[in-house]
Amino acid sequence: MAEESEAFGSTEGDRGGAEAAGHGGAAASAARSGARSGRRRGRSGDGPPGEAEGAARAARTRAEEPVDPETGARDICLRLLTGAAKTRKQLADALRKREIPEDVAEEVLTRLEEVGLIDDAAFAAAWVESRHAVRGLSRRALAQELRTKGVAADLVEQALVQVDHDDEEDAARALVERKLRATRGLDPQVRTRRLVGVLARRGYFEGLAFRVVRGVLEEEAVEGLPETGWE
Repeated sequence: MAEESEAFGSTEGDRGGAEAAGHGGAAASAARSGARSGRRRGRSGDGPPGEAEGAARAARTRAEEPVDPETGARDICLRLLTGAAKTRKQLADALRKREIPEDVAEEVLTRLEEVGLIDDAAFAAAWVESRHAVRGLSRRALAQELRTKGVAADLVEQALVQVDHDDEEDAARALVERKLRATRGLDPQVRTRRLVGVLARRGYFEGLAFRVVRGVLEEEAVEGLPETGWE
């Protein structure tokens, strides 16, 4: 009986130890799980779980709040003027496309004129100088471009003063001379027609175009004649 009792006692002790070990393993597992959860919370932020989402929602709400028309119109104009000078009409068209009320647009544009950010006269003068020098445009072509951009007729005429008829003819001649080599070998009539077409596309009147082309071709012919050797 003593042996049985000892054996039983041993079995109970083993079971108790196993249970204790089991409880201890569960406690350790729970501790490890808690530690992992703590680390996850630490990585996700110090605040409570919904705080970051709330901040993001608030930021989105602020971004979606409507801007008053005057501020919106001013921002649009300043952004467009940053890239290059614009006429008042160009800016007015841009505001209209963005559905800015007409009275607000007029007020903002007038204010920008007062501070010198819109200056149609300066725009026209710079446009004529650049387009005539770089592209060789005629006075007629320059006037058409400025009218399309909404520059008033008196400001157009004022800007065109810097290009007189001699300047026009010099620019036309330079254009023909640049294209001359590419037309060599063509039939004379075809050649003349093509060179006149170059000037017509730049806005030159037909009379001036034919006169300049004939003059350049005649000079080319004279320069190409062989020397006779006569004293």
